[in-house]
Amino acid sequence: MEHASKVRTCLWFEKGGHDAAQEYVALVPDSRIEAVRENGQPNDPMIVEFTLAGAPMMILTAGPHHELTPAVSISVLTEDQDETDWLWDALTGNGGEAGPCGWLVDRFGVSWQIVPKRMPDLLASDDPAVVVRVSEAMMRMGKIDIAALDAVAAKGPAHG
Repeated sequence: MEHASKVRTCLWFEKGGHDAAQEYVALVPDSRIEAVRENGQPNDPMIVEFTLAGAPMMILTAGPHHELTPAVSISVLTEDQDETDWLWDALTGNGGEAGPCGWLVDRFGVSWQIVPKRMPDLLASDDPAVVVRVSEAMMRMGKIDIAALDAVAAKGPAHG
């Protein structure tokens, strides 16, 4: 048996891991399922190895012994507002839940961070005041709004 990657992130699912992997690879470009191992569970395969935008992942469907938590999340760097909106809506729809600061939990219980590329650029500004304004604005958002962050970043110091 050939193994595509020496290291991969593993998510523990009680059930439905194969369904989740199929949905994830359909949503994120440059993704694919690499291997499915039933291990006696043909209706809910035990192991699904997949690549998510080039990142090796694995879902282990092995019962209720461990729960998914936000301590582990999948972070996706989006190109623009359209991609941010589309992925956010796809993951929060059908039972997902929006969270703060670009975080959400999908219908399977996996936490995601949907981060437009513009956000870390703004947070890396050489101007500490821009970083503070952008950080404060981000903290009030659910889904990240790039235009709103740009507007806050462009505001100069208050005059008066």
